[in-house]
Amino acid sequence: MSDAQVLFETISSGAGKKIAIATLNSEKTLNSLSQTMVDLLSPQLKAWEDDAAIAAVVLRGAGAKAFCAGGDVKELYRSAVEKDNAAAKFYETEYRLDYQIHTYTKPIVVWGTGIVMGGGLGLASGASHRIVTETSRIAMPEITIGLFPDVGGTWFLNRAPGKTGLFLGLTGASINAADALFIGLADRFIASDKYDAVLAALVAVHWSSDMEKYAGQVSHVLRDFEKESKAQLPESPVRAHFDVINELCDGDDIEDVVNKILAWQGEDKWLNKAQKTLAAGCPATVHLIEKQFSRGKFLSLPEIFRMELAMAIGCATYGNFQEGVRALLIDKDNQPKFNPPTIAEVTSEFVEKHFTGPWGNGPHPLSDLK
Repeated sequence: MSDAQVLFETISSGAGKKIAIATLNSEKTLNSLSQTMVDLLSPQLKAWEDDAAIAAVVLRGAGAKAFCAGGDVKELYRSAVEKDNAAAKFYETEYRLDYQIHTYTKPIVVWGTGIVMGGGLGLASGASHRIVTETSRIAMPEITIGLFPDVGGTWFLNRAPGKTGLFLGLTGASINAADALFIGLADRFIASDKYDAVLAALVAVHWSSDMEKYAGQVSHVLRDFEKESKAQLPESPVRAHFDVINELCDGDDIEDVVNKILAWQGEDKWLNKAQKTLAAGCPATVHLIEKQFSRGKFLSLPEIFRMELAMAIGCATYGNFQEGVRALLIDKDNQPKFNPPTIAEVTSEFVEKHFTGPWGNGPHPLSDLK
């Protein structure tokens, strides 16, 4: 196995076409997304998109444990502490890559087995064919590190049914394959041991002369494997708790919502863990989530990525991100000293600062996204 952070290959397919495969290749970090990975993926995806011989792209992670566990948080922490430009550059290029996937003109099949969190969900959410398996463990746990559900979270969580998106953003709750299908973050459930067979079936496709039909041909292949895997689909905690989630998140304001979630009494492993994560989370993030959801509800995808870039830089600028990562991953004391320390002490002025980027009256770094 090469030590390159992303592996690229193409396989000859039917009608003179090819299947392209990109593999995130950092098993030790659970394929966490680095700047190098972003810099490799973006131009290669563009080249494949422009290559008439490429019919479809498969994006996967090395090993069975994870598709992608998120961004390279330790490097982002280093950048924030040292106050260099690396974190801002990463967010900008990461969001560009995510947007590139959202707007890709050829089918992208994401094999979302194992851990899919944060930046990994950013890669997967915009793909045309998002596959989850019985091992998929999906979450946007940014509240634990003083960030917010970024990488397009404003877009895909706002579109989840009922108030499930808000609940998942506030609690960082882990969801499974059935949950992902229910809330619209996945398209197909296929057993994890069928990857080789799926790839072989895609290679065997006799591709149409009309590129517009490629997506349907991919769906035709995946549909058959989904039928074979149906018995392994787990139960969906989100679906099971749908009415409770909607009731708990129906508050007068975000503080009322949080109080309702924390005050819920019952013996339920999934909900109790969600409560615990929220209780220990960053108070400022709670307000950031409320604002990103309300402001982003009717924004276009480019506008959302522009808003999220300002927010991400703001989180690093005002210190809660550094403190959250320090407590969780650096010193590992699990005792973050977030500022302000309580939800009630977070002012609207402090929240608003996170929506104002450092570029002032100059052009936004993502102004070219259309």
